[in-house]
Amino acid sequence: MTAEEIEAVHEVMCEAMVARDLAELDVILADGFTLTHMTGYVQSRSEWLEAIETGEMQYHRMETVQANHGTDLTMPELTAKTLTDATIWGSRATWRLTLRSWFEPRGDGWVITRTVASTW
Repeated sequence: MTAEEIEAVHEVMCEAMVARDLAELDVILADGFTLTHMTGYVQSRSEWLEAIETGEMQYHRMETVQANHGTDLTMPELTAKTLTDATIWGSRATWRLTLRSWFEPRGDGWVITRTVASTW
């Protein structure tokens, strides 16, 4: 996996979050995907997608301002600093989030296996 491929999957995820494109997220998230929120809450793939679908989590805009790649080629990783304008559980803000994501091959492409969010 090249750095460009990793960044492309990350950007597809961000665009799909904003567009509430559950079909696209379904393609790029591994079946066992989890999202660890900045609070430490670990959310399953199905619970997160349902929260996006119902509007409990609404992503209005995401901008990646910096991206760094891990050095372990056996488990590709991307750490992206984002400005994320979102309404999460009723509170809207623009969060400075660091999204650390891990990837694995699936078919002809790559999927995200886990993302951990924290602030920067």
